Amino acid sequence: MIRKIISIDEDLCNGCGLCVSACHEGAIQLVNGKAKLVSDSYCDGLGDCLPACPTDAIQMIEREAAEYDEAAVQARMAEQKTAAEASPKPPLPCGCPGQMAKTIERKSTPEAADSTPAGRPVSELTTWPVQIKLVNPGAPYLKNAALLVAADCTAFAYADIHNTFMRNKVTLIGCPKLDEGDYAEKLTAILQANDIKSLTVLRMEVPCCGGIADAAKRALQASGKMIPWQIVTVSTDGSLLEE
Repeated sequence: MIRKIISIDEDLCNGCGLCVSACHEGAIQLVNGKAKLVSDSYCDGLGDCLPACPTDAIQMIEREAAEYDEAAVQARMAEQKTAAEASPKPPLPCGCPGQMAKTIERKSTPEAADSTPAGRPVSELTTWPVQIKLVNPGAPYLKNAALLVAADCTAFAYADIHNTFMRNKVTLIGCPKLDEGDYAEKLTAILQANDIKSLTVLRMEVPCCGGIADAAKRALQASGKMIPWQIVTVSTDGSLLEE
């Protein structure tokens, strides 16, 4: 039958994965770093994925395609859920030290605010772990915290990240292009379980980095809380871009 269905331009696709999260039918997956329509019968032709794409790589076209099969979509999702529940990752026998929540004490003297006596910058990292996926939403340091959610590359691009953004904040980092899955669920759990004072998202100017900002926005909406928030963008040359 001739019907509306999405078409993905691989040359324009940057592999950010935002369309995968936006498609509630699971019709799109990342294959070798590019978005792919896995089955015509999974695409309902409504185009929820179109506005999520930062590079306009997805278009709606009309062509010969199999009819949308809602029953097949539901059955596939049920199979995936059952498989995930049946084969959970085994816990480490002694726990992973990298996942152990801890607070790092820092000197609060004026001399330590900007540099050590040797002139080296002082780290403003005060909690561990920092990877979003490793953070326990119930970690005690999240109570009444000002939260910084930063894309990995910002620490390398922006030289003064510790003093300008990390100071007096709990820092969480991630890369929406390279990490599997979606951050929104974990960030929602963190926001719901704690009285977060503020949320700052620090991202790079590259399109794929929009995934971390998108996840934070969706987490704020899902949490149902009114929290002061902002998105700050760092250019690839290390400067801050005006919002």
